[in-house]
Amino acid sequence: MPVEILMPALSPTMEEGTLAKWLVKEGDTVTSGQIIAEIETDKATMEFEAVDDGVIGKLAVAEGTEGVKVNTLIAVLLEDGESADDIAAAPAKTAPAKAEAAKVEAAKVEAPKASAATPAKAAPAAPVADGKRIFASPLARRIAADKGLDLASLKGSGPHGRIVKADVERASAAPKAAPAAAAAPAAAPVAKAGMATGASAETVMKMFEGRAFEEVKLDGMRKTVAARLTEAKQTIPHFYLRRSVQLDALMKFRSQLNGQLESRGVKLSVNDFIIKACAMALQKVPECNTVWAGDRMLRLKPSDVAVAVAIEGGLFTPVIKDAHLKSLSAISAEMKDLATRARNRKLSPAEYTGGSFAISNLGMMGIENFDAVINPPHGSILAVGAGIKQPVVGKDGALTVATVMSMTLSVDHRVIDGALGAEFLAAVIENLENPMAMLA
Repeated sequence: MPVEILMPALSPTMEEGTLAKWLVKEGDTVTSGQIIAEIETDKATMEFEAVDDGVIGKLAVAEGTEGVKVNTLIAVLLEDGESADDIAAAPAKTAPAKAEAAKVEAAKVEAPKASAATPAKAAPAAPVADGKRIFASPLARRIAADKGLDLASLKGSGPHGRIVKADVERASAAPKAAPAAAAAPAAAPVAKAGMATGASAETVMKMFEGRAFEEVKLDGMRKTVAARLTEAKQTIPHFYLRRSVQLDALMKFRSQLNGQLESRGVKLSVNDFIIKACAMALQKVPECNTVWAGDRMLRLKPSDVAVAVAIEGGLFTPVIKDAHLKSLSAISAEMKDLATRARNRKLSPAEYTGGSFAISNLGMMGIENFDAVINPPHGSILAVGAGIKQPVVGKDGALTVATVMSMTLSVDHRVIDGALGAEFLAAVIENLENPMAMLA
């Protein structure tokens, strides 16, 4: 039976995408794992793999097509012995139920590469568990048999929950994976940007009749940023805590370290110290290492710190995982790599999702202080301003000059109360004003 290849959900926020380029044409023979297309999501351009062997019988969507909805048929793959005549003869398949679609989307977030969708009907030799047929591709069944894996114990990430090659390979690499935590309820649907609030485009355009203007089309990233930040301000009860930190000890320590690390090609930034300081503060005040999950909170064990990176047309928040365990030089190298690939839109979804906390640093652009919007489901975000020399009263009561940096912590009041947020911010400042202690 012909295999339907559907538009996949390649990021947590993707509802539609652009089929940027086909790397195959009708009549081409493809093998499992072969890259067959490039798809632009709201965040990046990603490669799309086939999960079965076969022949491309039909390309249903032309390359360059924008606004292709998730789970839309984009191509048909013919298996052994099938021809183009079988495509017309095959019964039409219905779109998966919402719950199944959500499960497919969640599974896609964990894998850097996408997988071609497979048919709802399994091969004749498909195994049965508890009286129910287990849907798996022929290749997945062969690999499972070779590895001695029970398909009934695997969770499929293909359309309609079908088990594909990637699922079996992940299971073979980690057969004794720890049980997953209870799944959080699905987040409330996000309104489309430009449709949730405010006047319509026609109404606004009438206000500027007779004035010269240019219409700027919203790309996928800008639509997503608009929708998510609208959701954040409408649904998250923000409050703000402001503190200043003196950076002179940190700047001196940073200069000494950079001099010693120069031969290794390492140059630490102030932002690297801020990431480390926040990661350690999340360990000291673990109640702040928490996210909101609908009808419960999830308290994280590791300090996974997201850092906002501005790119043309929007921003990414790549995540430094286990930042509390990493050295400053490791954080610096990882951050440089993530920032570079973010600007080239080459990050995988797994690299910019997760974490309980984020940092937005506009100090390098001369901004003295600002309030950042929380990126759900994070519990807080730290807005970092520029370090400015100003007069301060020293511990001995004498007037002196110090480099002072303003910080504002935006907090989700559902997750973190005022006293708790103040305790976390104090821990961050203690780390920054005593930087040598972060190496202990």
